[in-house]
Amino acid sequence: MLQIQDMRILINSTSKYPTFLLTGIPGLESAHAWISIPFCCLYAVALSGNSMILFVIISQQSLHEPMYYFLSMLSATDLGLTVSTMSTTLGILWFDVNEIHLDNCIVQMFFLHGFTFMESGVLVAMAYDRYVAICDPLRYTTILTNYRIIQMGLLMIIRTVVLIVPLLLLLKRLSFCGLNILSHSYCYHPDVIKLACSDTRANSICGLIDLILTTGIDAPCIILSYILIIHSVLSIASPQEQQKAFSTCISHIGAVAIFYIPMTILSLVHRYGRSAPKVVHSMMANAYLLLPPVLNPIIYSVKTKQIHKAILNLFLTK
Repeated sequence: MLQIQDMRILINSTSKYPTFLLTGIPGLESAHAWISIPFCCLYAVALSGNSMILFVIISQQSLHEPMYYFLSMLSATDLGLTVSTMSTTLGILWFDVNEIHLDNCIVQMFFLHGFTFMESGVLVAMAYDRYVAICDPLRYTTILTNYRIIQMGLLMIIRTVVLIVPLLLLLKRLSFCGLNILSHSYCYHPDVIKLACSDTRANSICGLIDLILTTGIDAPCIILSYILIIHSVLSIASPQEQQKAFSTCISHIGAVAIFYIPMTILSLVHRYGRSAPKVVHSMMANAYLLLPPVLNPIIYSVKTKQIHKAILNLFLTK
């Protein structure tokens, strides 16, 4: 059955509208039904956890503050990341539906990479929020006004669209003339352009520019904000006050770690780990997109007292 499907993909790949084969868990195709159980649990945690965070922040007047507005943005982007890949991943695990046309692939990449860029921007905004709250607390409410928060949100959206649209439009001019088997259960830009049999230099350059203008700027900004925060906190005489100030950053540091570490590892695996087993590529790709949406609501629910209290009050009231 797979050989017939591969031949059909090979024929279609030389046409004007190429088709790709997505990959589930290599070597474990016979166990896809069982593997789908933990995936479904993770998706359920991601969807319910982030939806709960959003609902609590919207419904609780006491949480209408800059810190929680940025947290709601983070939960919204995590929901977008989860939904953008859930259909193809579960389609493979449940029904062995692994064909995807180029146009559908481009649409998925728009949302997948778009929400990734936005999440990176939200983490920078949250780092700035912590910097202002700790280093300039008296002007916190005057600096982070509702109008400025809206401006920051619009800037993230505009940056995402401006960067992602040219990147994806360049894919339309590529030719795919082989057996187009992708490494993951979703369309990932570096994975797609590797299958092209035409010149991809423009795509690679555009992808590098996008990487520099997102992660290349966002990561140093986050690091700089924490250098300033540490310098400011260490100048506080009381150890108790130092501990209290650092404790407000723990959740954000966790969110940064679970977002950037899997992203960095996946990029290194794609660039330098071509000889690594395919299952390594698959597991890192799934961890890259599943860990932040699953762990972020857990971290903030446990470590942020106001969120924890609001969720408890919601259940107790019901």
